[in-house]
Amino acid sequence: VQLVESGGGLVQAGGSLRLSCAASGRTFSTYAMGWFRQAPGKERECVAAISWSGGSTYYADSVKGRFTISRDNAKNTMYLYLQMNSLKPEDTAVYYCAAANTFLIDTRPGKYDYWGQGTQVTVSS
Repeated sequence: VQLVESGGGLVQAGGSLRLSCAASGRTFSTYAMGWFRQAPGKERECVAAISWSGGSTYYADSVKGRFTISRDNAKNTMYLYLQMNSLKPEDTAVYYCAAANTFLIDTRPGKYDYWGQGTQVTVSS
């Protein structure tokens, strides 16, 4: 089982980044997926989540209107994306993709079965 994130980096405030996560080794097309982030000294939080079909999504209040989660179930490797616009310095964190063996959205880290290694996003002011 592999979840591999990419797309992180350094960007100025107001800029955009698109994170990708390639998930393989399970039938991840039937899993709910989420993007989490963890800043130094803070707890890991769910910033966005999506149901297995993509029909339901969740966004943390802090990212609503700026971030968009999407998924592509069409391939053997399931791809998860997070489009991040209007980035702010407070978005700086390590971002993780995660998979939960449930059809429905869940924002609790403990409910997720598989995790990627994380990708650093740094937003400069």
